[in-house]
Amino acid sequence: MKIASWNINSVRHRIQLVARFLREHQPDVLCLQETKVTDDLFPAAAFHKLGYAHHALHGQKAYHGVAILSRMPFKQTGVQDFCREGHARHMGVTLQNGLELHNFYVPAGGDVADPDANPKFAHKLDFLQGMEKFFGKRKAAARSNPVMLLGDLNVAPLEHDVWSHKQLLDVVSHTPVETRLLGDAMSAFDWCDVTRHFVPPDQKIYSWWSYRAADWAASDRGRRLDHVWVSPGLKGALKSQTILKKMRGWQKASDHVPVMVEVDI
Repeated sequence: MKIASWNINSVRHRIQLVARFLREHQPDVLCLQETKVTDDLFPAAAFHKLGYAHHALHGQKAYHGVAILSRMPFKQTGVQDFCREGHARHMGVTLQNGLELHNFYVPAGGDVADPDANPKFAHKLDFLQGMEKFFGKRKAAARSNPVMLLGDLNVAPLEHDVWSHKQLLDVVSHTPVETRLLGDAMSAFDWCDVTRHFVPPDQKIYSWWSYRAADWAASDRGRRLDHVWVSPGLKGALKSQTILKKMRGWQKASDHVPVMVEVDI
């Protein structure tokens, strides 16, 4: 099955782009972040028409919001409150085939990488610590189950996940404290970073390019903020991963592009 993650930056504003992506790539499950809409106004009918009849929504007016859209029914859905601000930033489901999915939108953290001076950055660090604690508390035996964590984690953890490691070390999303906390969250459940499972760490690869760069393709000053992780029990089922860079060039595109993985379940 194919599973995709995409920070859509307003699902209603970009519903035609989402529809085009679903028609062209046919994922079985699509996890969206930054949907920016309350659940009652979510464009559910459009997804029903495209064959995605099963929806797990955690929305919020104008900001944040996550959604899981699936061709396959859910056995279970639920939200964990990692967010002290009450934002809609997590949705979890278990699919009919037993796959457990966690869709995250980690806070961006503002512009100042100082938790004392910037409450948004403090909130981000707290959220990452919450992720570590939640999965760290699960029994070790659970790691053999098929579990996937994905979404816009708003951290580019490795040197070649950013266009310039040296210049971005003090820029929010690549600071040492963020990359350490994300690493702690990964270690808490022995997660496998799917992109880096297929793409060696010494190769640059990105999933986000700023709107501020009109020449984003030529300058290629990106960051890998969007991730898919799998449990040890699912690692052997991995078949492929793709970051669909070309979609950043679509008209009225999101500043993020989808990350899509294929697993044999």
